[in-house]
Amino acid sequence: MTLFTIKFISVTLWDVLDILIVFWIFLKLYQFFRGSRAEQMLIGLVVIIFTTFLARILNLQTLSSILGHMQTVWAIAFVIIFQPELRRMLIFIGQSRFLRRFFNESKSKTIEAVIESSQELARRHWGGLLVLAREVRLKPFKDRGTSLNAEVSASLLVSLFNPGSPLHDGAVIIQNDIIEAAGCILPLSDNPDLDPQLGTRHRAALGITEESDAVVVVVSEETQKIAVAYQGMFYRSVDEDTLRGLLNKLFFTNNEK
Repeated sequence: MTLFTIKFISVTLWDVLDILIVFWIFLKLYQFFRGSRAEQMLIGLVVIIFTTFLARILNLQTLSSILGHMQTVWAIAFVIIFQPELRRMLIFIGQSRFLRRFFNESKSKTIEAVIESSQELARRHWGGLLVLAREVRLKPFKDRGTSLNAEVSASLLVSLFNPGSPLHDGAVIIQNDIIEAAGCILPLSDNPDLDPQLGTRHRAALGITEESDAVVVVVSEETQKIAVAYQGMFYRSVDEDTLRGLLNKLFFTNNEK
């Protein structure tokens, strides 16, 4: 069914639906890349596509041909230059709530790496602060640390909290199976009811959960106890099985509500 006509082009209901879907896709891409290096390049690609569309409507053949070639080159350059960002985006899509309902993901490699590294840190009497980001992005806190963009592994997490490492005093922020930053400074909780025996790491863990929906695993250097912080609350002195159950419940079950 034709809705209206622009010169020789007939616009149907399906055309409008097609445009809305493309607009939604680019909006989501912009929201994902906002604040990163890819943001301005994505805006440039959208401008080229929109201008090409107008040139075709106005039958400007030369301009349309030039912009068409630019569009292809721009898209290829975008993929080459921003491979890490695109990789994180694909991981983010793969871990979406919608897809998880179909694929019934039961456990995460990230969670297992966090559990293994936490146990090893406790065994070595090393402190640790691991932040598992969920829906709320933690860019302001990642910017205060050292960008890594490395795949999550237990051995890397343990090495980052080695007392000889320059990054061991801060937090590690993990999102979408990627260690995005290390040595991050987190806000300290000013909760007056907090146990005065808890140190800076625990206050930082509680502080970030009061400002976001992150799940934080804390390993105490003094007591070698492992705790989990979420929504301003602590689950203290958890063993391996309890830790696994908590992380799966908090990171997956609550994320699908």
